[in-house]
Amino acid sequence: MNKKISLILGSGGARGLAHIGVINALDEHNFEICSISGCSIGALIGGIYAAGKLPEFEKWILTIDKYDIVSLLDLAWGNNGLVKGDKIINTLKTMVDDLTIEELPIAYTAVAADILNGKEVWLNSGPLFDAIRASISLPLFFTPVERNGKVLIDGGVLNPVPIAPTFNDDTDLKLAVNLGSELAMPPEPIEKPLSHSESSAISRFIASLKFDKEEKEVNKLGAYEVADKAFDAMQSHLAAAKLAAYPPDVLVEISRTACGTLEFDKAAEMIALGYKTCIKALKDNYLI
Repeated sequence: MNKKISLILGSGGARGLAHIGVINALDEHNFEICSISGCSIGALIGGIYAAGKLPEFEKWILTIDKYDIVSLLDLAWGNNGLVKGDKIINTLKTMVDDLTIEELPIAYTAVAADILNGKEVWLNSGPLFDAIRASISLPLFFTPVERNGKVLIDGGVLNPVPIAPTFNDDTDLKLAVNLGSELAMPPEPIEKPLSHSESSAISRFIASLKFDKEEKEVNKLGAYEVADKAFDAMQSHLAAAKLAAYPPDVLVEISRTACGTLEFDKAAEMIALGYKTCIKALKDNYLI
């Protein structure tokens, strides 16, 4: 008999590609995902899975390199964020279709943060990609989203592992994926040659955001790097506190040092890490 699962997918930038491996492991072992609560990248991956398009997304994300990532970033030239996000969202809409949350076959909630009132906002109705775009609005990077009089940013600001929307689910298990763990199961390196040049002005701009993970002296860190590291540290501590207060039945932990926030070209490593870590968690809980 299949076990019914409430799946909680945390925030953490490119580390969230590990969510794909987690879902693949669950599907492979006949767990039935009946509900998804996701924050930021968790809302994105969870929404694509709920729409039935995760295999297509996985195939696409495994082919992209740093140049492709750069090409998807439409600079906002404003003072409330670097990137508008329209190109990314429109690309995903062509792959997934422009669905409403009500049309999804499983329950889905994207979590964002109302920056003006300091409150969580649960987005569980309306256009799927409007909810995803609000939930992924990483401060300083993506411009915020205005919705129903609220200014919404990345839900990880308040709740990086949003288990609360699943409290009333009629499922057997709650499985949460924390992308900000201090525990480490390092990804296994996978060679992937670049296929394009990265010489444009916008490429140099993205390069300045540091795709590499080498440790640097504090006085050599750029403003974005400082903000990124601070946000990661904040989310890590918030996640630990939330999980201590409301522990899930199964916890999959991905180290916050597994890859950088924007290292989406490391998809193969992160998907493999998510799969491997989920299998271990399921075995440790005697579920497989």
